[in-house]
Amino acid sequence: MYPRQTLSLLYPAQSKRIRTQEKIITDCMTVWSEEGHLYYKSPTNDPTVCGIYIVAKPEQTVHVYFDYVDVPCSTGGLIAFVDGWELNGQLFPNEQDHPKQMNDRFFEMCGTKKHKQILKSSQNAALIQYRVPRRGNGFSFYVSFIDNPTPCNILLADITEVYTLRNYGRPVNCSLTMLYPAQVKILALGVGLGHEQKRTLTERETGTIHKCDKRGLPDFVQVGGGDGLDQLSVVDSICGTNSEPENAVETIMCGVTTVRLVSSGQFHNAVTVAVTTPDVEATPSLVCQP
Repeated sequence: MYPRQTLSLLYPAQSKRIRTQEKIITDCMTVWSEEGHLYYKSPTNDPTVCGIYIVAKPEQTVHVYFDYVDVPCSTGGLIAFVDGWELNGQLFPNEQDHPKQMNDRFFEMCGTKKHKQILKSSQNAALIQYRVPRRGNGFSFYVSFIDNPTPCNILLADITEVYTLRNYGRPVNCSLTMLYPAQVKILALGVGLGHEQKRTLTERETGTIHKCDKRGLPDFVQVGGGDGLDQLSVVDSICGTNSEPENAVETIMCGVTTVRLVSSGQFHNAVTVAVTTPDVEATPSLVCQP
């Protein structure tokens, strides 16, 4: 049985009567975006490493609790929880943008003991990687999504019309990453110059300043893309204060589109973007070769 106390922690709004989605994993690569109870039982003796890619809403984090594990270490079985996503050896968020050290982002287990620990992500994306090379062995776990009042690194699995990326005054790098080509339009910009640490009514409009990183300015927004999670070819680097940017549209024709906010901690930075499907008539700002 799943401990009642643990259930109330995972599903506080439903502690009296819990209804969750149930999913039997059959594909080697599964993307999951709901709270629920997931099961896997190996149908073969195949030692292939597979993954369950979990993504929540932008303002949420992922919590995972394994209630059943039957993956003997002696057979080479292994389960790993990853704080973020890994694809083709590349991580989201990358090492420079994540608040944790690399070793602290992975939790591995095998055997038949129950693990009472609730595993938590730092952003709205987490990954369960597994190798179960003995037929009949498997595992199950619960997934819940917890509200995050200060989201930083965000993975978007679907097109989202408008989103604001903030640093909340912290010296951090935050990114908005989409796993598809996209058209990015800057709707409002308050990054670095003209946007003071303490918000006032007298913030001055500087307009949009381009190539801020090359100018040596510490706070800026990069827009670009690449063919992998840890690849970023930058089209432009902007900063300044501009409540009504004009013509600030970039069309990124790559497998991954990224808006990255770099913050020194000197300012309360925010950038609001509209993300849409690229216009077929638009001139691409960046094209990644297959």
